[in-house]
Amino acid sequence: MSTNDAAASPAPQAPLWNIANILTMSRLVMVPVFVWFMFLDGTGWQLAAFAVFVLAAITDRVDGELARRRNLVTDFGKIADPIADKALTGAALIVLSVQGDLWWWVTIAVLLREWGVTALRFAVLRYGVIPASSGGKLKTVLQIVAISIYLFPLHLLPFTAVFTWIAHGVMAAALAVTLWTGLTYAVGAARLVRAKDAPGPDTESG
Repeated sequence: MSTNDAAASPAPQAPLWNIANILTMSRLVMVPVFVWFMFLDGTGWQLAAFAVFVLAAITDRVDGELARRRNLVTDFGKIADPIADKALTGAALIVLSVQGDLWWWVTIAVLLREWGVTALRFAVLRYGVIPASSGGKLKTVLQIVAISIYLFPLHLLPFTAVFTWIAHGVMAAALAVTLWTGLTYAVGAARLVRAKDAPGPDTESG
């Protein structure tokens, strides 16, 4: 085979069942386990739910790093990973609202933004990919931290009220960044569509 032929040959595709995708699937499996633990009585079960949530959040970080470093990015992973992320945080927010620990309007606002951006990404996929922003990553971190504080049995700690207000403050910051990045994604999608639909120099009348 010539050097040109070798250069032209496509790069090998990562296998579907790789460690990154397995971690993503494990995160999906942990979601119903987490929800089940949340509805069981007792501090021990609350700690177990907290541990499952934190473990699932860690796999989100790890599977992305593995996929990039080991070239394990697959089409399945691109779809499953954000679904697993949103299933985890969405389930946590809904359960917290059901149990009266978080206002429903906060949960509804976050869920509308999260699933709205996901739908937007798929809607404009034929025009291009909307890249993740640094604001989106900050949003995820703030959501995870806020939810983790809410999930922990704060009555075990001194100054419970202080930690409760910290949770409210972090969630307020998460909500603000969530809504702002949702707006920026919508603007980016509109620009992407306009750029693709704009007539080229050959199609302009002259």
